[in-house]
Amino acid sequence: MNTYEHKNDVKNSIVRVIIAALLIIIQVFMIVNLAIHLSEYYAAFDTIMSIIAFICVLRIYGRPDNSAFKLSWIVLILIFPVFGLAIYILFGRPSLLKTVQKKFNKVNDDLNSYKIETQGYEELQQNDPLHATEAYYLQSLGFPTFNHTKIKFYSSTNDALEAQLHDLNNAKEFIFMEYHAIEDSKAWRQIEDILVEKVKQGVDVRVFYDDMGSVGFINNKFRARLHDEGIQCRVFNPIFPVLNPFMNNRDHRKITVIDGLIGYTGGYNLADEYFNYTHPYGLWKDSGVRLEGDAVDSLTKIFFEMWQTSSKEDNEDLTLYLKGHKVSGEGYIIPYSDTPLDDEETGENVYLNMIKHAVDHIYITTPYLILSDEMQRELILASKRGVDVRIVTPGIPDKKLTYSLTRSYYADLVRYGVRIYEYTPGFIHAKQWVSDGEVSVVGTINMDFRSLYLHFENAAYVYGKETAADILNDFYNIFRRSEEVTDKYINKPRILRFGQCILTVSYTHLTLPTTSRV
Repeated sequence: MNTYEHKNDVKNSIVRVIIAALLIIIQVFMIVNLAIHLSEYYAAFDTIMSIIAFICVLRIYGRPDNSAFKLSWIVLILIFPVFGLAIYILFGRPSLLKTVQKKFNKVNDDLNSYKIETQGYEELQQNDPLHATEAYYLQSLGFPTFNHTKIKFYSSTNDALEAQLHDLNNAKEFIFMEYHAIEDSKAWRQIEDILVEKVKQGVDVRVFYDDMGSVGFINNKFRARLHDEGIQCRVFNPIFPVLNPFMNNRDHRKITVIDGLIGYTGGYNLADEYFNYTHPYGLWKDSGVRLEGDAVDSLTKIFFEMWQTSSKEDNEDLTLYLKGHKVSGEGYIIPYSDTPLDDEETGENVYLNMIKHAVDHIYITTPYLILSDEMQRELILASKRGVDVRIVTPGIPDKKLTYSLTRSYYADLVRYGVRIYEYTPGFIHAKQWVSDGEVSVVGTINMDFRSLYLHFENAAYVYGKETAADILNDFYNIFRRSEEVTDKYINKPRILRFGQCILTVSYTHLTLPTTSRV
């Protein structure tokens, strides 16, 4: 598709971001400039800064973070000691998020008190001990394995939206919706019309969205309108013109819960481009899943994790919202989430375990490919074991810097047998994995540093041949519509790790969170 519609951003929201960004940049510039000025005119200060920079590098090296993530900070500080140290002190220290972390931990302690009874793990352990190890890992983090849930995979976001509208229209008790981006346009207005009617019927309706993710789509009048309509609405991490390291951590989750009986998640936000009502990046490809059954309770708890963290009120009693609804379904499912406020890289670990356990094939779609050393090594090792490893990335990018960084990883991968495809019709935004015709993951987690280490994310891990077969069919359709670029990169020189680090630093640390949809 060669036509691109211009994105009509909400002007007053864009102005708000520009003003906030300029004021933050001014604050950063003043602090960095002061440090540089003192370093130039006072030899003792320069020496002190060098010593502090050295100590910081040692502390960063000793942290349990991902090695590539740590390396980006180390490179920045070593090349530009004064500037790099100032940026690290302002944005990079884990202690900067202690206040938010304290609130988050309090909410999670309360949520963990609600025990969900299920025998899914025990059954899976008997049927497949190898893949039960993944369930054991997620269960240890508070994410149970469910075996009484129907799963429906949607390769088309239009089909997913149609089903979602139908289920919303049948809601009787409550509707909870959490999305990174909402656009006040065609797709959302179909949903809002139903929500307004449901409120009139006495249904408890709550909407939660990320301020940065939605900033080009809606303004403050949107939230006020929802409140006037009786819809409870909260905004995650509002944009303020004050230097705040937490501004870099965004809510990237996509969740709908209906009556505690039905749930939706996947890669798509509630904006027109996701349903190809508009085409800013050619044909948009995304996916999602519908859950009906006891696994919805986990989605409910994941929703309340963010809803209650963003409130100053006391935590709610969730007894009325956890239904334990059991239906006959195929396979096992584990809804799970990830947060940048703990030391557990859940999203990355699930992906790594899938790669390690793959025997025949593992297929992956991701809009961004920015790999840690561990992820890259496991993909290469899987290929060396004879596993058919294929990765699909966009043919038309939404961000040129990220696209360049994505392509920089191709050469290392294809040299060892990993096959790379680019989705030629447009932008592939789906985050879906399938392995050996049995195991699959659909969710919000991209293969990049922001998703894996900085954002709040969620996904559904599924052990079931029917769901895997549906996702495999979608992959075969994707392959047919994509260009395999493996041969183009197999003989290309490797990008210098130094250059890759610089690009990673720029993408991860030195830019404001993107207003493009991720």
